Amino acid sequence: MKRITTIIATTFVIANTLMATTTTSRASLNLLLRRSPPKLRNSKFFSSSSSCQFRPSTLPKSYPCPIWSSSFSFCLPPRSTSTSLPFRHFSSSPPSMSSAIAAAASSSVSDESLLSSNPLLQDFDFPPFDSVDAEHVRPGIRALLQHLEGELEQLENSVEPSWPKLVEPLEKLVDRLSVVWGVINHLKAVKDTPELRAAIEDVQPEKVKFQLRLGQSKPIYNAFKAIRESPEWSSLSEARQRLVEGNVLTIVLITVSAQIKEAVLTGIALDDEKREEFNKIEQELEKLSHKFSENVLDATKKFEKLITDKKEMDGLPPSALGLFAQAAVSKGHENATAENGPWVITLDAPSYLPVMQHAKNRALREELYRAYLTRASSGDLDNTAIIDQILKLRLEKAKLLGYNNYAEVSMTMKMATVEKASELLEKLRSASWGPAVQDMEDLKSFAKSQGAEESGSLTHWDTTFWSERLRESKYDINEEELRPYFSLPKVMDGLFSLAKTLFGVDIEPADGVAPVWNSDVRFYRVKDSSGSPIAYFYFDPYSRPSEKRGGAWMGEVFSRSQVMAQKGTSVRLPVAHMVCNQTPPVGDKPSLMTFREVETVFHEFGHALQHMLTKQDEGLVAGIRNVEWDAVELPSQFMENWCYHRDTLMSIAKHYQTGETLPEEIYKKLLAARTFRAGSFSLRQLKFASLDLELHTNYVPGGPESIYDVDQRVSVKTQVIPPLPEDRFLCGFSHIFAGGYAAGYYSYKWAEVLSADAFSAFEDAGLDDMKAVQETGQRFRNTVLALGGGKAPLKVFVEFRGREPSPEPLLRHNGLLAASAPA
Repeated sequence: MKRITTIIATTFVIANTLMATTTTSRASLNLLLRRSPPKLRNSKFFSSSSSCQFRPSTLPKSYPCPIWSSSFSFCLPPRSTSTSLPFRHFSSSPPSMSSAIAAAASSSVSDESLLSSNPLLQDFDFPPFDSVDAEHVRPGIRALLQHLEGELEQLENSVEPSWPKLVEPLEKLVDRLSVVWGVINHLKAVKDTPELRAAIEDVQPEKVKFQLRLGQSKPIYNAFKAIRESPEWSSLSEARQRLVEGNVLTIVLITVSAQIKEAVLTGIALDDEKREEFNKIEQELEKLSHKFSENVLDATKKFEKLITDKKEMDGLPPSALGLFAQAAVSKGHENATAENGPWVITLDAPSYLPVMQHAKNRALREELYRAYLTRASSGDLDNTAIIDQILKLRLEKAKLLGYNNYAEVSMTMKMATVEKASELLEKLRSASWGPAVQDMEDLKSFAKSQGAEESGSLTHWDTTFWSERLRESKYDINEEELRPYFSLPKVMDGLFSLAKTLFGVDIEPADGVAPVWNSDVRFYRVKDSSGSPIAYFYFDPYSRPSEKRGGAWMGEVFSRSQVMAQKGTSVRLPVAHMVCNQTPPVGDKPSLMTFREVETVFHEFGHALQHMLTKQDEGLVAGIRNVEWDAVELPSQFMENWCYHRDTLMSIAKHYQTGETLPEEIYKKLLAARTFRAGSFSLRQLKFASLDLELHTNYVPGGPESIYDVDQRVSVKTQVIPPLPEDRFLCGFSHIFAGGYAAGYYSYKWAEVLSADAFSAFEDAGLDDMKAVQETGQRFRNTVLALGGGKAPLKVFVEFRGREPSPEPLLRHNGLLAASAPA
């Protein structure tokens, strides 16, 4: 009994909002995964997991990552390429999708010529990101939906319980909408305008209505059921069986309820009255989710602080001052300089974090902290009522479907159950509490030794600042002083070299092949050992607070698919986009990265690799599609480990001016610092995960306890420093209210268990043994990266590792095995 959902643009958009970056994100030198061989034993947390997947019902395009990420710019000269491309996305619609849609819509749209020239309706090899405007959205989407309605009716009238007569035409239908909707939603995330936002809001209800119509199609459901009950069932591949049983038709944007077990979750089994109620809930949840996200974005953009007194900027590094001066120039202060100001500070991550880390001005840190933790919690942008309504509707939806709460619905298609997720969180919380308490005592002692007036009363806006000072003192590493060793070109060269070593792929610039949405965006081609292209991907560089959502994510543009192959080719190649928000270059300097930013790029690239290196030809289970939610962070977190691998790090850590390699003693300090404040950072993530589960299991919307009461209650066991009474971080918790992690935030820790254990396979093989590393890398590629959603993730892991995963490697890597906490 599961349901299929809508994933806007299958954007697996693995994104991360800066929700508490000062405490949530891993500190620059603190990945929490220390290398030491694990004890080989099975874990009870994985022994009874289900093999199904769930995507929440109202799912915007982004799935946040747990660490704050920054973006990058890669300033290589553009290369024009005349390479012939292997596919066109609308290849399955003869004679052309544009003419077919225009003809179908001509009776209801007055100006057919405008439709025929609408870039959203044209045949294209890559999306026309450079030519789509807000004016194209309403007519384009409405014409497309009208065309797809006709195709759906035709499919229902002719459907048969066979792959060619059911799955293939259904995939083509879904793909058309997912790609086009993905284009406009991606532009909304990276090039937002009021006009574009309004246009998407206007057509969104119509899109959701079609999704529900498709997801509740009885003829399609009955055809899938007939396949499941047919004599040929046992002869189907495992991927096709999972597609039918696990409701995999959740590909981007459209949740097709085509799998027997999941059909109930689309409302297909409800009577007419209840189904109508279900559909109204879906529509409302979609609107509320988008409104929540917009309020967070608008509240973030709304805050600006102009500073003219240089004394108030004491402690901030030159890179931050340069960024603040650039912001001032953009706000009309033409003569602003890094040295003399004025400076404009915002709540955007590259601006907010340096203040919390380095500003000696405690009052400034407090002001920014309070502003950040109260975003979208007052006035016209207040998300409080939206949160209550979302939770209320999710509970109503769960009850309609026969579940006790929304968490049970969520877990239906995850590896974990509510009980197993809670059990793992408590085990990790207990192990993290003692070290987190000690972390705070260490900070107080250090601040006192430095003569700090606030040493006896350290609070939220002090911890990041004094943590940075303690880390510098303890390990003699200044994050800002490391920036010159991590220039973006060198980092990307090293990342691509690592991909070649581990997975046998070559990555080359392909600028000019595909349209881009901003001049900073880079485009790349991925080639196999024979030199043949196997995938493409975009990189979007810097933070653009005025138009671009914060955080970092990987998104799907096209999935690998045999059905969607262009005539003359065997398969359509996958295309991804990677979007970050890295501090941009200042003046003539290239983009110089913090170590955290290096980790972030590796993290998002791990997601992209799983999308691009899939070998699944069934489009509905290729890459990240149908991978259980709590397993999908495995490749991304796995890739972060290589930031600490000596050969990899030394290949990217070259001074941008002198070419000098990072000194050996600094590398050793980086390794030693990996578990710095591990308890604190672990506990912070566990707080978010525990609060998420509590809100979706025991919280009663409209009851005596408010959402903020729940936050305060959960914090008793998960925060060493209690939250402020006025803390409203929930109003910016996009992960669960505007992303894909409702009743699923625990997935980060679940996946950390998987990724820590997976990396230990390379440790066991010998990180200094190049042949062994390559062999293990190929095994990782052929299992974790290649099999996609065509095989249950537990089976995939066992195929790679030779056994079920254990949580012990994660605890050992974090140095948390011997700790305990009060019940």
